Amino acid sequence: MAWLMGLGLALASVLWVELVRDCYHALAHVWSPLYRLHGWHHRVFRSDLSVVSTEIYQKAHWYNDVPEALVMLAFGIWPPLLTWMWQSFDHWPLILAASAGQIYTLGFLLSAIARGMGLPNADEITDLTHRPGPFLAPPAPWMVNRTYHWRHHFDDPNAYFCGTLTLVDKMLGTALSLKGKKIAVTGASGGFGQALLQELHQQGAKAIALTSSGQEVSITATGKTIPIRTEQWCIGQEDRLQDLLGEIDILVINHGVNVHQRRDGQAIEQAYEVNTFSALRLMELFLATVKTNRHIATKEIWVNTSEAEVNPAFSPLYELSKRALGDLVTLKRLDSPCVIRKLILGPFKSKLNPVGIMSASWVARQVVKGVKRDSRNIIVTINPITFIAFPIKEFFVSLYFRCFSKKS
Repeated sequence: MAWLMGLGLALASVLWVELVRDCYHALAHVWSPLYRLHGWHHRVFRSDLSVVSTEIYQKAHWYNDVPEALVMLAFGIWPPLLTWMWQSFDHWPLILAASAGQIYTLGFLLSAIARGMGLPNADEITDLTHRPGPFLAPPAPWMVNRTYHWRHHFDDPNAYFCGTLTLVDKMLGTALSLKGKKIAVTGASGGFGQALLQELHQQGAKAIALTSSGQEVSITATGKTIPIRTEQWCIGQEDRLQDLLGEIDILVINHGVNVHQRRDGQAIEQAYEVNTFSALRLMELFLATVKTNRHIATKEIWVNTSEAEVNPAFSPLYELSKRALGDLVTLKRLDSPCVIRKLILGPFKSKLNPVGIMSASWVARQVVKGVKRDSRNIIVTINPITFIAFPIKEFFVSLYFRCFSKKS
C-alpha cells in the first residue's frame, strides 16, 4: 500500500509542476514584465519551425526557458514540504516520492541551459515540440505534440499554452482557437445551423452558410441583422463545393432529414442519401484538401451524428442512417490527417424535431464550449444514459475497426 501511495505522490508532484509551467506561460501572455522575457521564444521560429538565428535561439532559452524552469522548481517544493508536514521524516520514502516533480523539473532546467549554451545536438534531443519537418499526426487530445504546439506560434499565440499535458488549455478553453477561422456549416438555414453560425460569429470566426434553401442566411448580433456569406448547394452535388472546401478551416456537417415513421423504399433511400452518404462525400472531399503542415494543424471536421447513435429517436430510419454515419466517422478517424469531432446532440427544437426540449441556441453554446476545450466527442443532451453509453460504444467500435480493418 505504501508503494501505491508513493506512486500517487510522485505523479501528483509531476502534474503539479506541469500545471505551474502552463499557468506561468499563460500569465506571460497577459503580464507585460513576463512577456518581455517570453517574447524571445516567439521570435525564434519560422512557420516551418526552422530557426531564424542561432543567437536568438540561445537567448530565448536563457530569457524564457531557464526562468520558467526556476519557477517550476520553486513551486515544486510544496508537494514534499506538505508531505513532510503530514508524515514527518519517519516516512522519508514518501517525501522522496513527492520530490519527483522537482527531479522532473531539473531535467527541464538542465536541458534549457544546454540549449542556451549551444551544446551540440541538445536541441534535437530535448526540444522535441519545435523540431522542423512534416507533421505525422493531427494535434493530440491529451499530450502536446509538435502539431499542437505549432498552433501556439502560428495560429493564435493567445491559446495553446500547454507544454506537455493539455489540461490547462482544456480548463481555460484555449485548446482550440476559433478566432479568424473560416468555418462552413451545412444545414445553415435550420434552427441549430443558424444558432451555431451566430455563436461562431461571436467567437470571431468567419462563418459561411451552406444551404439548399435558396435564401441568404443572416444572424442577429447586438440588435443588428448581419448577413452571412451564403453558398448554395444540394445533395448529390457535393463536388461543386470542392473549391470552397479547400479555402475553409473547419467544415461542420449538420444537414439531415427525418422521414419519421416511414419505411418504404423511397424513405430508406432518402434517409441514407441525406444523412449518411452526402456527409461521407463531403468528408472525403474535405480530407483531400489536407496537404500541408498548416492544414494538418488547423483544419477540422465536425459531424452532427446525433444522440441517435446510441439512443432511440422514435424514427427508425433516422436512427439507422445516423448510426451508419457515426460508425463511418469512427472508421475515418483512424487514418484522418486532421481532427474529426462528433457532435452527439439530444432533442433540441428544430424543423426536424419541433417537439425538442432544448433550445438550439443553448446547444450551440455548449458545442462551442466543447470544441474550445478540444473535446473530440461533444455530448449535449438531457439524457444521462448517453454520457455513459456513448463512450463505451465509441471505444469498442473503434477498437473493433482498428483490429479488423487496415489502411489501404
